[in-house]
Amino acid sequence: MSATDAREAISRAHQAEWARVVAALTRRFGDLDIAEEAAAEAFATAVERWPADGVPPNPGAWLTTTANRKAVDRIRRENKRDDKQKEARMLYDDAPPEPLGAIDDERLRLIFTCCHPALAMQTRVALTLRMVGGLTVPEIAHAFLVRPTAMEQRITRAKAKIKAARIPYRVPSAEDLPARICGVLAVLFLLFNEGYLATSPDTGPVRHDLTAEAIRLTRLVHALMPDDGEVTGLLALMLLTEARRTARISVSGELVPLHEQDRGAWDRSLIDEGHRLVRERLATGVAPGRYQILAAINAVHTFARDVRDTDWSQIVALYDQLVRLDHSPIVALNRAIAVAELDGPEVALAAVDRLEHHLAAYHAYHATRAELLRRLGRSHQSRAAYGKAIELTGNTAETTYLTRRRDQLR
Repeated sequence: MSATDAREAISRAHQAEWARVVAALTRRFGDLDIAEEAAAEAFATAVERWPADGVPPNPGAWLTTTANRKAVDRIRRENKRDDKQKEARMLYDDAPPEPLGAIDDERLRLIFTCCHPALAMQTRVALTLRMVGGLTVPEIAHAFLVRPTAMEQRITRAKAKIKAARIPYRVPSAEDLPARICGVLAVLFLLFNEGYLATSPDTGPVRHDLTAEAIRLTRLVHALMPDDGEVTGLLALMLLTEARRTARISVSGELVPLHEQDRGAWDRSLIDEGHRLVRERLATGVAPGRYQILAAINAVHTFARDVRDTDWSQIVALYDQLVRLDHSPIVALNRAIAVAELDGPEVALAAVDRLEHHLAAYHAYHATRAELLRRLGRSHQSRAAYGKAIELTGNTAETTYLTRRRDQLR
């Protein structure tokens, strides 16, 4: 086997096995730091040995076994805790596996396990995205609109709290699910978003592996909790967004904005399923939550066969509902984009400019300003806003699109 083949195999194994290995070791030893370090050592050993020895028949089992041994070796070297030594010896016992709890899927079980209510919401979401979602710290920081150093500190503090407070790493029961579902949905939503518009220049502009996995896991949650409106709303939102995936990137690798997309290329089966879920929730008469409103907005977009048929008044009304539930400046920014179609770019620009204090480091804020300034004929200011957006974005397709739009201005 070539070194390239081995590296590709290691990369695939890392994506598939990292979270499982870390979770297994954390349950075994009760120490997240030991689990992560042992898993890292196991993957480093794979990098050294697989190119020469070949990829083992079961890479996951090989990595788990190697990581277990690394953890045992480290505990014995440190010689700090007698109870850890006893747990390490359990590796060689024929003890029956622990019960799976209410969730059959291993990755979804890990997400529910990590979303422990003892941690603050943003902290548990960030930690789960790192441990189970496999996102990098910069990718997670971008989702929360904070600096990577601040996010690294947040995750480190979360690990320290788990350790100090002895928060149990326990598979949740069916009764635990409602208390954790809010964090789980946030994790799945942000995982999907990173796939929908990847923030790293080192990946493709769209990561179908992430969007597909987020949809798969959300379908499983929907099967577990079919009467939860927000679960249904998130699934509908993902389906209606994913339906447009093939139309979002041009052959030349440039982002295609919604109003320029070939709607005939949209996946009608996903749209029909998403619309059906939205109608189901509307029929209940229950006040919608955040994900249900976002799904309804996407349903209005995908209902229009031509961009000129879009019901912008309904979209603005839905955003007005959403603003009352979610005071995020990103929601206000997206509302302003809809207002531009209803009331004109000048009204929208005034709303966008009020968000500068919150969104100055967010590329979409500057891209939105650039488009509104362009429509108002303020080319010099528009070019400057495009330049700032290009500087801040990490998505290659978006960079290409913004650069072309800027360079068209005279």
